[in-house]
Amino acid sequence: MDHRESCCIFDTTQYTGTPDAEPCPRVLDVPRLVRDFDALCTAGRLPEARDLLEDARDRARGGGDWRGEVSVTSELLGLYRRTGEEEKALAAVHAALALVRDHRLGRTVSGATVLLNAATTLKAFRRAADAIPIFTHAARVYAENLDPADYRFAGLYNNMALSYADTGELAAAERCFRLALRVLEKTEHPGCDSAVTWCNLAELYAGKDPEDARIDECMEKAFACLSGEDARGGYYAFTLSKCIPSFDYFGYFLYANELRKRLEEQHAGT
Repeated sequence: MDHRESCCIFDTTQYTGTPDAEPCPRVLDVPRLVRDFDALCTAGRLPEARDLLEDARDRARGGGDWRGEVSVTSELLGLYRRTGEEEKALAAVHAALALVRDHRLGRTVSGATVLLNAATTLKAFRRAADAIPIFTHAARVYAENLDPADYRFAGLYNNMALSYADTGELAAAERCFRLALRVLEKTEHPGCDSAVTWCNLAELYAGKDPEDARIDECMEKAFACLSGEDARGGYYAFTLSKCIPSFDYFGYFLYANELRKRLEEQHAGT
């Protein structure tokens, strides 16, 4: 099957109805599996992490544990994005969409989260136009079920914005970035994710006008976010690695050097 074609058609009418309440065999201990997976990822043992999940997915599928298969497939989507395995990623998107559709999870928060993960994967592999209808569906489901300040909206809006930017819909992209920032401002520790969003917004403005005065505002705010109380931990180091190229690109070399120093300290454990 050519997953490049089969995973890219999203018909919202197929993702409605009452969720599947039928019991199924419980083949997987999902919480334990996720703990083992996270430990392998933290240790940088990604091939082993992939093998762990792929084996679990196959066992769940073979044993009829569709709930476990949904959970593992969603984890695999993120892992394949990280490892850049396009063919496996697109196959996982196809599988995720089919699971959500077949078990009528399309109007549930959990199902919408899987769809969001699938759409993010499509965007990561240059299929932003195919991702946008899925993001839109997930946004509707979140709006129907979650508080507007729920943190999950931030990830949705950010990834949706990046897809709009890829397709040239810059006004829609800016609107989604601003919505993400609005959500992040209400969270307890907004620093890291807000910094990435400000950098993305600066790059969006630069794409339209390299002299746009708002670029400076965005980069100053990004640096302030990276200097706040979130300035610690592994996720902070990951965020630094994502943001430093933006500071270099826009000529904020003093900020970039300071952030590199912090990144080195994080890696050294100081």
